[in-house]
Amino acid sequence: MLKKKEVVKAKCKAEEMIRKAGIKIIPKEAEKIDVADFGLSNLNKEGAQILTFFNTERVSAKVIAMFSYQTMPEHWHPSVKDDPGKEETIRVIDGTLYMYIPGEDNMQYGFIPEGKDDCYTVRHELVMKSGDQVTLEPGTKHWFQAGEEVAIFYSMSTCARDLLDGFTDPDVVRKTEIAE
Repeated sequence: MLKKKEVVKAKCKAEEMIRKAGIKIIPKEAEKIDVADFGLSNLNKEGAQILTFFNTERVSAKVIAMFSYQTMPEHWHPSVKDDPGKEETIRVIDGTLYMYIPGEDNMQYGFIPEGKDDCYTVRHELVMKSGDQVTLEPGTKHWFQAGEEVAIFYSMSTCARDLLDGFTDPDVVRKTEIAE
C-alpha cells in the first residue's frame, strides 16, 4: 500500500520525466498517470509509472516511466477466451532499459531485487537505448529494469487487460491501494 503523498510525488516525477523525454502531454493526461507498486509497497524498487493514452478493444498505447533502477515485476499476458493474449511492442524513448525475456541467461547489467530470485526466472538481458524496439508474442514472460539514469518507453499493443496479467511473484497485486 502506498501513501497518497508518495503517489503524488511519483506522478509529478513521472510527468517531469515524460516531458523531458520530449513527449507532449496535456494536464488531463498527466493526472491519469498510474503509479503501480504491484501491491509490494516498495515503489522505488519494484514499480512503474504508466500513462495509458488509449486502450480500445483492439489496440492500446502507453508510455511508461521508470525511476533509476526501478524494476517492473516479471509477468506475461495470458490468453482471454478466444484472444491469444496481448502482443506488445516496447520502444525506448529515453534512458536505458534492461529487458528480460526467455533465452540464455546473460544478465550482466541489471540485477534481481534482493530476496526475489524465484520471482524473476527469465534472465536473457536486452540492453535497450533510445530508438531500440522489440515485439513480444502473447504469453511471453518478461520484466524490465531502468538503468542508472531512468527509462521512458512506449508500450504499443493489442488490447491491454492489465488486471488479468500473470505474475511470477505470488505477492503481486496489480491494483495499487492508496492510504491517506
